[in-house]
Amino acid sequence: MRTELSLCSWLRLEPAFIGARESGALLSALVRELAWEAREIVLFGKRIVQPRLIAWAGSVPYRYSGQTLPAREPSPTLAELMERVERATCGDFNHVLVNRYRHGQDSMGFHSDDEPELGEDPLLASLSLGATRRFVIHPKKKSLGIASRTLELRDGDLLVMGGAFQHELRHGVPKQPGVSAERVNLTFRRLITSPGGS
Repeated sequence: MRTELSLCSWLRLEPAFIGARESGALLSALVRELAWEAREIVLFGKRIVQPRLIAWAGSVPYRYSGQTLPAREPSPTLAELMERVERATCGDFNHVLVNRYRHGQDSMGFHSDDEPELGEDPLLASLSLGATRRFVIHPKKKSLGIASRTLELRDGDLLVMGGAFQHELRHGVPKQPGVSAERVNLTFRRLITSPGGS
């Protein structure tokens, strides 16, 4: 279901894009196949370790928050999922960032995916596997007149963000101490340039 957030921003939620039986096998495969890292980012001028594990794959490097993820071949499971998500979204993705939330203490701060190499009005597709977690959206400016909202992203859900979403809104995954199960989230995107390139 597509929701218009403003004249220029929208999101689309596809509940249970991946069925429950298959999602468990995919989650196990990704945990096994990927090279998980606890990496530092720069936040307000300070280097901090991200409160989650990350992995990635893509044909070009991706730079964000003071770090550069070098080009890396996708695992078989990642390559298959990218093709499926491309078909469902009419996307043309060449990079996936994978966040592993081991429990409810792992989180993602509020941010926008608005790096220059993503281009103007990027299309991002976010696939959730495992535990249900809150996905919170806030407008960057109150003057935009966009309401804040919270989505409960469940196992197998596919969320697509488009239009000016990354320019008008911030999103994040807050801590939920009561959650003990693991969640893996895959965000597919297209990078149009390498860092510093054209």
